[in-house]
Amino acid sequence: MEVAITKLSSKGQIVIPSEMRKDIPVGEKLFIIRNRNQWILKRVKDIDKNFEDDLKFAKRTEEAFKRFERGEFKEVDGKKFLKMLEKW
Repeated sequence: MEVAITKLSSKGQIVIPSEMRKDIPVGEKLFIIRNRNQWILKRVKDIDKNFEDDLKFAKRTEEAFKRFERGEFKEVDGKKFLKMLEKW
């Protein structure tokens, strides 16, 4: 196990110390999990391929729910909703 200390920049960037990133190519996608005070960093390629799509969907769903809570959604009846879908 390797241990290092780094800091967050004013732009929200975190530097992975050079000795720890030697096997990570530039442009590598990384997945970050935050659980209270614990942060976990994993390479996306090491995670199931469907997981990235699932994560994007979950994020869009969470954003939509927040808009709903702020009252940014309209209420329409079922028939009107189906007509709106046909226009898409």
